[in-house]
Amino acid sequence: MKQKMALLFSLVALVLTACSSDPQWADPEAHEKTVELNEQYGPLMAGTWHYEKIGERQRYFERLTFNEDGTFTGMRIWQSRQLVTIDGNEQYTDWTNVLDDTGWGDEAPMNGTFTGTWQLGYWNPEGEGSTKRNCLRLEAHYDNERKYMAYSYVATFDYADDTTLRFQGYYAKDEDGWVNFQRGDAEPSF
Repeated sequence: MKQKMALLFSLVALVLTACSSDPQWADPEAHEKTVELNEQYGPLMAGTWHYEKIGERQRYFERLTFNEDGTFTGMRIWQSRQLVTIDGNEQYTDWTNVLDDTGWGDEAPMNGTFTGTWQLGYWNPEGEGSTKRNCLRLEAHYDNERKYMAYSYVATFDYADDTTLRFQGYYAKDEDGWVNFQRGDAEPSF
């Protein structure tokens, strides 16, 4: 009889535990750090940011507007030019829009407006065995009729404050590998 009562109590405890309204996170540490990251930086992310980098052969401008609901809009202008020799004289070609020629189909312009979602989290973006870190996930498609990807990227996130948003660059980056967006609704200087 004692064994039956112990079994009954064990089953009741198991049922009550299984029916608990408290979520059971697969990685409690990652969940806790994700919550902390969003509490610290989520409100600072909301708003409009811009980044511009101009070199001799490439110029790049991007503006991102992050909404509190996890959506964002953006626009990008990315142009390049070549140094060519004509009649023995070196000169630059005209600026042209950069095309995505990765072999995934037709060449697509890397310029235009796009919409998507953003998310802060503490992940190991390369999968099992990689180092967990603070990340900014960006998923967006250009707003043209062919819906090319503008972003499908998990960047290492450094910080955001009242003036600067800093994460690891993908398309464009500074010499140190980071992109430092500045707060504000700026237009490209070119």
